[in-house]
Amino acid sequence: MKTYQEINAETIDRWIEEGWEWGIAISHETYEKAQRGEWDVLLTPTRLVPHAWFGDLKGKKILGLASGGGQQMPIFAALGADCTVLDYSSKQIESEKAVAEREGYDIRIIRADMSQPLPFEDETFDLIFHPVSNVYVKEVKPIFKECYRVLKEGGVLLSGLDNGVNFLVDEEEERIVNQMPFDPLTNEEQRKQLEEQDCGMQFSHTIEEQIGGQLEAGFILNALYEDTNGEGRLHELGINSFLATRAVKISTSQVSDYMV
Repeated sequence: MKTYQEINAETIDRWIEEGWEWGIAISHETYEKAQRGEWDVLLTPTRLVPHAWFGDLKGKKILGLASGGGQQMPIFAALGADCTVLDYSSKQIESEKAVAEREGYDIRIIRADMSQPLPFEDETFDLIFHPVSNVYVKEVKPIFKECYRVLKEGGVLLSGLDNGVNFLVDEEEERIVNQMPFDPLTNEEQRKQLEEQDCGMQFSHTIEEQIGGQLEAGFILNALYEDTNGEGRLHELGINSFLATRAVKISTSQVSDYMV
Protein backbone atom coordinates (compact mmCIF):
# COMPACT_ATOMS: atom_id res chain seq x y z
CA MET A 1 0.00 0.00 0.00
CA LYS A 2 1.29 3.47 -0.88
CA THR A 3 2.08 5.91 1.90
CA TYR A 4 0.28 9.23 1.91
CA GLN A 5 3.64 10.86 1.09
CA GLU A 6 3.95 8.75 -2.06
CA ILE A 7 0.37 9.60 -3.03
CA ASN A 8 1.18 13.30 -2.69
CA ALA A 9 4.35 13.05 -4.76
CA GLU A 10 2.44 11.33 -7.57
CA THR A 11 -0.41 13.84 -7.34
CA ILE A 12 1.92 16.81 -7.62
CA ASP A 13 3.71 15.19 -10.56
CA ARG A 14 0.34 14.93 -12.30
CA TRP A 15 -0.57 18.52 -11.49
CA ILE A 16 2.70 19.69 -13.02
CA GLU A 17 1.96 17.82 -16.23
CA GLU A 18 -1.39 19.67 -16.28
CA GLY A 19 0.27 23.09 -15.88
CA TRP A 20 0.18 23.68 -12.11
CA GLU A 21 1.38 27.25 -11.45
CA TRP A 22 3.75 26.19 -8.67
CA GLY A 23 5.50 23.80 -11.04
CA ILE A 24 6.37 26.29 -13.80
CA ALA A 25 10.06 27.18 -13.75
CA ILE A 26 11.29 30.74 -14.15
CA SER A 27 12.39 32.00 -17.56
CA HIS A 28 15.94 32.81 -18.65
CA GLU A 29 14.95 36.50 -18.62
CA THR A 30 13.85 36.27 -14.98
CA TYR A 31 17.15 34.62 -14.07
CA GLU A 32 19.12 37.36 -15.81
CA LYS A 33 17.13 40.04 -13.98
CA ALA A 34 17.98 38.37 -10.67
CA GLN A 35 21.66 38.52 -11.59
CA ARG A 36 21.19 42.28 -11.99
CA GLY A 37 19.53 42.51 -8.58
CA GLU A 38 15.93 42.62 -9.82
CA TRP A 39 14.11 39.77 -8.09
CA ASP A 40 11.28 38.64 -5.84
CA VAL A 41 10.09 35.31 -4.44
CA LEU A 42 6.95 33.98 -2.76
CA LEU A 43 6.38 31.91 0.38
CA THR A 44 2.59 32.26 0.07
CA PRO A 45 0.33 32.82 -2.96
CA THR A 46 0.57 36.59 -3.53
CA ARG A 47 2.65 38.64 -1.08
CA LEU A 48 6.32 39.04 -1.95
CA VAL A 49 8.86 38.14 0.72
CA PRO A 50 10.63 41.30 1.98
CA HIS A 51 14.23 41.39 0.81
CA ALA A 52 15.22 42.37 4.36
CA TRP A 53 14.21 38.88 5.47
CA PHE A 54 17.17 37.48 3.49
CA GLY A 55 20.04 39.92 3.85
CA ASP A 56 23.04 39.45 1.56
CA LEU A 57 22.80 35.95 0.06
CA LYS A 58 26.19 35.86 -1.64
CA GLY A 59 28.08 32.80 -0.43
CA LYS A 60 25.31 31.76 1.95
CA LYS A 61 24.31 28.09 2.13
CA ILE A 62 20.57 27.85 1.41
CA LEU A 63 18.27 24.84 1.65
CA GLY A 64 15.06 24.95 -0.38
CA LEU A 65 12.86 22.63 1.68
CA ALA A 66 10.02 21.19 -0.43
CA SER A 67 10.95 24.03 -2.77
CA GLY A 68 11.65 22.27 -6.07
CA GLY A 69 10.30 23.38 -9.42
CA GLY A 70 12.86 25.92 -10.56
CA GLN A 71 11.09 28.96 -9.13
CA GLN A 72 13.01 30.14 -6.06
CA MET A 73 16.34 28.32 -6.03
CA PRO A 74 17.47 29.71 -9.40
CA ILE A 75 16.88 33.21 -8.01
CA PHE A 76 19.05 32.47 -4.99
CA ALA A 77 21.73 30.93 -7.21
CA ALA A 78 21.70 34.05 -9.40
CA LEU A 79 22.30 36.10 -6.24
CA GLY A 80 25.41 34.07 -5.46
CA ALA A 81 24.08 31.61 -2.88
CA ASP A 82 25.30 28.03 -2.48
CA CYS A 83 22.02 26.17 -3.04
CA THR A 84 20.58 22.79 -2.07
CA VAL A 85 17.00 21.78 -2.82
CA LEU A 86 15.00 18.90 -1.37
CA ASP A 87 11.66 17.80 -2.81
CA TYR A 88 9.68 14.55 -3.07
CA SER A 89 8.13 15.26 -6.48
CA SER A 90 10.10 13.81 -9.39
CA LYS A 91 8.73 16.48 -11.74
CA GLN A 92 9.78 19.31 -9.43
CA ILE A 93 13.23 17.77 -9.27
CA GLU A 94 13.38 17.54 -13.07
CA SER A 95 12.49 21.23 -13.41
CA GLU A 96 15.16 22.19 -10.90
CA LYS A 97 17.81 20.25 -12.84
CA ALA A 98 16.66 21.70 -16.17
CA VAL A 99 16.96 25.32 -15.01
CA ALA A 100 20.39 24.72 -13.44
CA GLU A 101 21.64 23.14 -16.68
CA ARG A 102 20.14 25.94 -18.77
CA GLU A 103 21.73 28.70 -16.70
CA GLY A 104 24.97 26.88 -15.89
CA TYR A 105 25.05 26.99 -12.09
CA ASP A 106 25.73 24.25 -9.56
CA ILE A 107 23.03 23.09 -7.17
CA ARG A 108 22.69 20.05 -4.95
CA ILE A 109 19.37 18.37 -5.77
CA ILE A 110 17.91 15.72 -3.49
CA ARG A 111 14.69 13.77 -3.86
CA ALA A 112 13.56 12.97 -0.33
CA ASP A 113 10.55 13.05 2.00
CA MET A 114 10.68 16.03 4.36
CA SER A 115 8.57 14.16 6.93
CA GLN A 116 11.63 11.96 7.54
CA PRO A 117 14.93 13.08 9.15
CA LEU A 118 16.71 15.44 6.78
CA PRO A 119 19.83 13.96 5.11
CA PHE A 120 22.18 16.70 6.29
CA GLU A 121 24.73 17.20 9.05
CA ASP A 122 24.04 19.47 12.00
CA GLU A 123 24.54 23.20 11.37
CA THR A 124 24.91 22.93 7.59
CA PHE A 125 22.83 25.88 6.33
CA ASP A 126 22.59 29.63 6.80
CA LEU A 127 18.99 29.85 5.60
CA ILE A 128 16.06 27.50 4.90
CA PHE A 129 13.36 28.57 2.44
CA HIS A 130 10.21 26.54 3.08
CA PRO A 131 7.17 27.60 0.98
CA VAL A 132 3.66 26.37 1.81
CA SER A 133 3.95 22.58 1.85
CA ASN A 134 3.13 21.51 5.40
CA VAL A 135 -0.44 20.80 4.28
CA TYR A 136 0.94 17.64 2.64
CA VAL A 137 2.40 16.35 5.93
CA LYS A 138 0.53 15.01 8.96
CA GLU A 139 3.05 16.00 11.63
CA VAL A 140 4.82 19.35 11.32
CA LYS A 141 6.69 19.72 14.61
CA PRO A 142 9.39 17.18 13.64
CA ILE A 143 10.08 19.24 10.50
CA PHE A 144 10.77 22.38 12.52
CA LYS A 145 13.05 20.42 14.86
CA GLU A 146 15.01 19.13 11.88
CA CYS A 147 15.24 22.65 10.44
CA TYR A 148 16.65 23.87 13.75
CA ARG A 149 19.19 21.04 13.76
CA VAL A 150 20.55 21.66 10.26
CA LEU A 151 20.70 25.45 10.56
CA LYS A 152 23.83 27.17 11.81
CA GLU A 153 23.64 29.33 14.90
CA GLY A 154 22.06 32.60 13.78
CA GLY A 155 20.51 30.82 10.78
CA VAL A 156 17.09 31.80 9.46
CA LEU A 157 14.00 29.73 8.66
CA LEU A 158 11.50 31.33 6.26
CA SER A 159 8.20 29.40 6.19
CA GLY A 160 4.89 29.64 4.35
CA LEU A 161 2.06 28.23 6.49
CA ASP A 162 -1.62 27.42 5.89
CA ASN A 163 -3.80 28.65 8.79
CA GLY A 164 -6.54 26.02 8.27
CA VAL A 165 -9.34 28.22 6.88
CA ASN A 166 -9.24 26.51 3.47
CA PHE A 167 -10.03 23.17 5.12
CA LEU A 168 -13.18 24.48 6.81
CA VAL A 169 -15.15 25.40 3.71
CA ASP A 170 -16.68 23.63 0.73
CA GLU A 171 -15.16 23.74 -2.76
CA GLU A 172 -17.07 26.96 -3.58
CA GLU A 173 -15.85 28.54 -0.31
CA GLU A 174 -19.42 29.38 0.69
CA ARG A 175 -20.20 27.09 3.63
CA ILE A 176 -18.35 25.69 6.61
CA VAL A 177 -18.56 21.92 6.09
CA ASN A 178 -15.64 20.27 7.88
CA GLN A 179 -14.74 19.60 11.46
CA MET A 180 -11.17 20.21 12.51
CA PRO A 181 -8.55 18.93 12.37
CA PHE A 182 -8.83 17.96 8.73
CA ASP A 183 -7.17 14.55 8.58
CA PRO A 184 -7.92 12.11 5.75
CA LEU A 185 -6.03 9.35 7.54
CA THR A 186 -8.61 9.25 10.33
CA ASN A 187 -11.70 10.76 8.66
CA GLU A 188 -12.99 8.74 5.70
CA GLU A 189 -15.39 11.47 4.56
CA GLN A 190 -12.55 13.98 4.36
CA ARG A 191 -10.47 11.50 2.43
CA LYS A 192 -13.32 11.12 -0.09
CA GLN A 193 -13.49 14.89 -0.49
CA LEU A 194 -9.81 15.03 -1.41
CA GLU A 195 -10.07 12.10 -3.80
CA GLU A 196 -13.06 13.65 -5.60
CA GLN A 197 -11.19 16.94 -6.00
CA ASP A 198 -7.85 15.29 -6.92
CA CYS A 199 -6.11 17.04 -4.01
CA GLY A 200 -3.82 14.28 -2.84
CA MET A 201 -3.63 13.82 0.93
CA GLN A 202 -3.76 17.11 2.82
CA PHE A 203 -3.90 18.00 6.50
CA SER A 204 -4.89 21.08 8.48
CA HIS A 205 -2.55 22.42 11.15
CA THR A 206 -3.21 24.88 13.94
CA ILE A 207 -1.21 28.03 14.61
CA GLU A 208 -0.22 26.38 17.88
CA GLU A 209 1.31 23.48 15.93
CA GLN A 210 3.08 25.66 13.40
CA ILE A 211 4.27 28.80 15.18
CA GLY A 212 4.27 27.02 18.52
CA GLY A 213 6.21 24.20 16.88
CA GLN A 214 8.90 26.61 15.70
CA LEU A 215 9.21 28.14 19.16
CA GLU A 216 9.26 24.69 20.76
CA ALA A 217 12.12 23.70 18.45
CA GLY A 218 14.14 26.63 19.79
CA PHE A 219 13.53 29.33 17.19
CA ILE A 220 12.83 32.98 17.96
CA LEU A 221 10.12 34.41 15.70
CA ASN A 222 10.95 37.96 14.63
CA ALA A 223 8.63 38.74 11.71
CA LEU A 224 5.45 37.53 10.00
CA TYR A 225 2.73 38.55 7.57
CA GLU A 226 -0.59 37.12 6.34
CA ASP A 227 -1.85 36.38 2.83
CA THR A 228 -4.96 35.23 0.98
CA ASN A 229 -5.48 32.51 -1.62
CA GLY A 230 -5.09 35.13 -4.34
CA GLU A 231 -8.42 34.15 -5.90
CA GLY A 232 -11.83 32.75 -4.96
CA ARG A 233 -14.50 33.86 -2.49
CA LEU A 234 -12.28 33.87 0.60
CA HIS A 235 -9.84 36.12 -1.24
CA GLU A 236 -12.63 38.42 -2.39
CA LEU A 237 -13.83 38.75 1.20
CA GLY A 238 -10.33 39.57 2.39
CA ILE A 239 -10.04 36.42 4.50
CA ASN A 240 -6.43 35.45 5.08
CA SER A 241 -5.59 31.77 4.72
CA PHE A 242 -1.79 31.81 4.97
CA LEU A 243 1.05 33.06 7.14
CA ALA A 244 4.69 33.68 6.32
CA THR A 245 7.13 33.60 9.22
CA ARG A 246 10.76 34.49 9.79
CA ALA A 247 12.42 32.57 12.62
CA VAL A 248 16.01 32.67 13.85
CA LYS A 249 18.10 29.97 15.51
CA ILE A 250 19.61 31.61 18.56
CA SER A 251 22.69 30.35 20.36
CA THR A 252 22.19 27.42 22.70
CA SER A 253 23.48 29.54 25.60
CA GLN A 254 20.61 31.98 25.04
CA VAL A 255 17.77 29.47 24.79
CA SER A 256 17.10 29.37 28.54
CA ASP A 257 16.77 33.15 28.60
CA TYR A 258 13.67 32.92 26.41
CA MET A 259 12.01 29.83 27.88
CA VAL A 260 8.68 30.19 29.70
